[in-house]
Amino acid sequence: MGISFKLAEIKDVAVKNIEKHIDERGWLAELYRSDELAESIFPQMSYISLTKENMQRGPHEHVHQTDYFCFLGPSDFKIILWDNRKGSPTYLNKMALFLGENKPAALVVPPGVVHAYKNIGGKKGLVINSANKLFAGKMKKEPIDEIRYESDPGTIFIFD
Repeated sequence: MGISFKLAEIKDVAVKNIEKHIDERGWLAELYRSDELAESIFPQMSYISLTKENMQRGPHEHVHQTDYFCFLGPSDFKIILWDNRKGSPTYLNKMALFLGENKPAALVVPPGVVHAYKNIGGKKGLVINSANKLFAGKMKKEPIDEIRYESDPGTIFIFD
């Protein structure tokens, strides 16, 4: 018998709605504020990625890193999260979220929570991540903090 996940909330995963302030020039949105985040989540680096229509990134997880994703558009994304932390009260819970242009939000993904997202909005989409750890450590000279599952044919982390 394999491991199965139940659809439910996951401890320490947080979704923060992002308000777009719109005027004649366009819009502005605050992505994060230090007075709204725990210090352990403060970003150490930030990157932006473009995901083409119907493309998926992940699933993967981090051992130490917390991701702080911002899904703003111009497309929409389906995000799946699996709690893979054996000591967590929500171990084996799974969440599905729909964020992006129609529901702009920031998403906190703690270490040990497997995550994947797919662009479902029918156009290219941008995602910003402001992680609390440096990719590959200082000067990119440390091991990468990532466990990847997308190429594992036997993975239990199936995006559906």
